[in-house]
Amino acid sequence: MSFLKRPNDFLFRVLTVVASTSLAVLCLLVIYSVVMRYVFSDAPDFVEPIALLLVIVIAMFGAALKVREGGHIGLDSLVKKLSPKGQVIAAGIQHLCLMTFAVMVFIGCLDMAKTTMEDRIPILGLPEGLRYCIPVVASVCIAMFSFEHLLALFVKKQK
Repeated sequence: MSFLKRPNDFLFRVLTVVASTSLAVLCLLVIYSVVMRYVFSDAPDFVEPIALLLVIVIAMFGAALKVREGGHIGLDSLVKKLSPKGQVIAAGIQHLCLMTFAVMVFIGCLDMAKTTMEDRIPILGLPEGLRYCIPVVASVCIAMFSFEHLLALFVKKQK
């Protein structure tokens, strides 16, 4: 199982650094924007499109990180009442659903990225498809993390 755990550990650390850095930059950017707008009456126009990209990074990579940690939303009160075998089955279904979700996000966002890559984000001049590339990366991570959890269920079951 280490064939998947090591790359996922590395990916987890990279996502953590990127999401944390994005959050810090977003905070600084918002403070800068507020000071410029209300103190100097000179609102920068580039803050909003950058902030939107950062929010997408934080939300999507944060979701992937929570999947790896096993901290996503669940119906624990129902699952805890199940037998141990039922709990394993519920966890397996949960990870299969997460992997299906990740595949759907991947397909949809990849299609949108291809469709909008020629368009430009106003003010920044970056490709509009960049907004959709972020969820593509996050969906791959979600699928890999869910697959790792699913394999762990089978390894525990066999022992």
